[in-house]
Amino acid sequence: MVANFPALAIPGPRQVGKTTLALEIASAQPSVYLDLESDEDRAKLADPASYLRRNNDKLVILDEVQRMPQLLQTLRGLIDEGRRAGKRSGQFIILGSASLDLLQQSGESLAGRIAYSELYPLNIAETGAKSKDVLWLRGGLPDSFLAVSDRVSMAWRRDFISTYLQRDIPQLGPRIAAETLRRFWTMLAHLQGGILNHADLARALGVDGKTVASYIDRMVDPLLVRRLQPWHSNAGKRLVKSPKVYVRDAGLMHALLQIETHDSLLSHTKLGDSWEGFVIENLVGVSPRGTQSYFYRSSGGAGIDLILKIKDELIAIEIKRTSAPKLSKGFYHACEDIRPTAKFVIHSGDVNFPVGEEIEAVSLSYMMNYLQSLEHDTL
Repeated sequence: MVANFPALAIPGPRQVGKTTLALEIASAQPSVYLDLESDEDRAKLADPASYLRRNNDKLVILDEVQRMPQLLQTLRGLIDEGRRAGKRSGQFIILGSASLDLLQQSGESLAGRIAYSELYPLNIAETGAKSKDVLWLRGGLPDSFLAVSDRVSMAWRRDFISTYLQRDIPQLGPRIAAETLRRFWTMLAHLQGGILNHADLARALGVDGKTVASYIDRMVDPLLVRRLQPWHSNAGKRLVKSPKVYVRDAGLMHALLQIETHDSLLSHTKLGDSWEGFVIENLVGVSPRGTQSYFYRSSGGAGIDLILKIKDELIAIEIKRTSAPKLSKGFYHACEDIRPTAKFVIHSGDVNFPVGEEIEAVSLSYMMNYLQSLEHDTL
């Protein structure tokens, strides 16, 4: 994307990885890296246009750009100057938390001049299938995944949660007490994979539904929580219309629920919901650009855990935390309703086998490879 646009914005929760990725991209050419959390680097930008013009022969990486959102207007002018001078791509990489306000500002200021890349936490296509259980337990934030022990990993995630609540989330809008947000985030972890009900959450917190909606936005905007929307194209059925909610990184979900070891995870009541969320994030993370994701549930009990719409292809995916999955009648009924082009069951084992007519039970790794192959088909 750097090759096609003057600026590339990389929002996402992978704190170490986004910077590493940018530096790897920059290693092939002269570059300047500025961390806008650093007083020294911010001081260099006291007159941003002058400083950036002096470095217009380099790729400039601006990390934590949400600290100086006013830079976006300056970048627009410099990008246009570069274009007039014949430099049409690869001028800036912009890194930072994915605030909707910030993304909207960049879209308005840099329309036609910027490409976006959401950086997901590590997935098993990157870490290897043998590390699946470690990745599931610890999550995909690099320092958590690479920690020397589960105890050290848990300590890192607890610190990350505290820092995010006290420092990062307050930058995205009106201040909310960190302890209130921690309690709310923990409630969402307990709700993992469940239907989002604003009224129930509002009663538990002692606030109104609009306040709960704003809290949800605070978690969704920086890519900490996923609202999986319901499939709703079948007007002849009474369908669930509320989204399902997931804490996107399994490691953060486990930290919020005090699940420190794989043994404690296997005995926890949220085992199946944790696995479901982990699978969904891995699959969505490698799906072709433009993929739309949904779930399906009717009032009669028909349901599909995940539906991926990839151009004209509709893929129905059921997720089971077992190596010998069995499908309910509800899945078959749901498939009759939406008529998917492909049907899969993701199970916890490594062997692929048929479980019904035109339905294949496959491993998570196999399904990820399948989706990645579709990326090449759609290019």
